[in-house]
Amino acid sequence: MTVALSDIVVLRDLLRPLRDLHDADSLAKYLESFYTLRKPVASTINTLAGALYEVFSASPDQAGSKMREACFDYLSLGGDFSTGPVALVSGLNPCPLSLVLHFFVVAIYGIGRLLLPFPSLRRMLIGARLISSASGIIFPIIKAEGVRQMFFPATVPAVYRAPPVD
Repeated sequence: MTVALSDIVVLRDLLRPLRDLHDADSLAKYLESFYTLRKPVASTINTLAGALYEVFSASPDQAGSKMREACFDYLSLGGDFSTGPVALVSGLNPCPLSLVLHFFVVAIYGIGRLLLPFPSLRRMLIGARLISSASGIIFPIIKAEGVRQMFFPATVPAVYRAPPVD
């Protein structure tokens, strides 16, 4: 829903200077820019939604259950630990780097919880599976969204880098 509302705002601002919506050539140029301009917010929220779905979907894997617990505990820490992810999911912070950072901080937090108070070989193996599982969740989603479009949107060809000024 947040992505759809954000798309509406971007599209409204892009199409505002157009006087004739029947001019297919001009409309195509504006719409091409739309796909570039929408990508930071859309890809960040879509990636987060996909990652959260993977983390919270039922799985018998012990690393998965530890990742779920780490997510809940991470958010319950409050402060930047909860406002950061909430800003990401609400679209207030469309920075994909912030998403990746928080995602791996949760995984590392989960590993830390596993290894305290006393690390054992079994716990270290679960921790290694946890970080491997986290990588296996986030990287394919980022690849599907487009690494270049997410992290380097300025390198994607577009007619307009921002909505045209009236």
